[in-house]
Amino acid sequence: MVLDEATVDALRAQLPRVASVVVAEVMQQVPAYDVPFQGRMGKIIERAVQVSLASFVTLAGGAAPQGAPVGVGVAAARELGQAEAQRGRPVEALLSAYRVGASAAWRELSVEAIAAGVDAATLGRFAELVFTYIDELSAASVAGHNQQTSSAERERLVQLDRLTRGLLTGLPELALDEAVAAAGWVPPRTLTAVLVERDRVLTTAGVLDPRTLTLVEDLPGADDHAVLLVPDSGGRSRARLLEVLAGHDAIVGPARPWAEVSGSYARALSAVALRRSGVLDTDAVLPELVLHADPSALADLREVTLAPFADLPEETAERLKDTLRAWLLLQGRRELVAETLHVHPQTVRYRMNQVRDLYGERLADPDEVFALVLALGR
Repeated sequence: MVLDEATVDALRAQLPRVASVVVAEVMQQVPAYDVPFQGRMGKIIERAVQVSLASFVTLAGGAAPQGAPVGVGVAAARELGQAEAQRGRPVEALLSAYRVGASAAWRELSVEAIAAGVDAATLGRFAELVFTYIDELSAASVAGHNQQTSSAERERLVQLDRLTRGLLTGLPELALDEAVAAAGWVPPRTLTAVLVERDRVLTTAGVLDPRTLTLVEDLPGADDHAVLLVPDSGGRSRARLLEVLAGHDAIVGPARPWAEVSGSYARALSAVALRRSGVLDTDAVLPELVLHADPSALADLREVTLAPFADLPEETAERLKDTLRAWLLLQGRRELVAETLHVHPQTVRYRMNQVRDLYGERLADPDEVFALVLALGR
């Protein structure tokens, strides 16, 4: 026992006043608490101060076994730490409040203890008990703050994962708005889907905007990839995105309004078949993507449209196809065709005479020419 029963009773009688002084000084000296405590938070803090003081005075009177936990005082401190984390306050602000509160409480209680006749030695032990108790309350509040922060962060990550999956699968507008609210996410103007291999997602994400959304597991339509949804990387910002990704194997879809990013993701998926090392910008390979959008239809088109070459030796057929492709793309300018193929212009004339023998008037038909351009596309 540090204090006798009469002193404890005298201190208990002063607890409401001391609690008011503690709260007032915390509001005055700690910037984070410079407004009146109101609502649920105000009640929690008021209760925490009163319970902590009452619990401490009981401990000082020896009612609790030595070394026993401080009971409700610690529980209130833990609850206060959790409440502060919910409000987004850093734990440092709370610890500052404890230091200010401890000084104020000690000043007021020591005056009462001296008035009750407590000697100097006992007053010294009383002071030690005050600050040891505050340390215990501080530790409890830190634990409560950390617990709430960890729990909130886990929940936030779960909600962001659900939001990302919803964006990729094209959730209806109402469901998407609910997912955004649940995740506490602030939508950017646009999102750009970037596909990377799973084992490279962390290194790639590290060079991107920290607001980037990531989905690795159970990716719809691309189980062997991860996706990164990069905010505000359209227009002039796209060049910066491609520059940042240099050195990272990635497929970059087009920028889309954030709620329509499933279209960017679908475009990136369609480019997987064109995969090459480094960065593949889908905006730069649109003709190839269109050409390979339906492989079966393309195969049938080639079989029908290129049928005149079927009876020729393979090498001859390939030379004539290359010549016809260049002729069509260069609009029949023989000198340019020869330069492109690295042959003599007379060779171009000879080969094209062979092609005309195979196709006849079909080369003058715009629809046939269009089909040939597609069929001869790379």
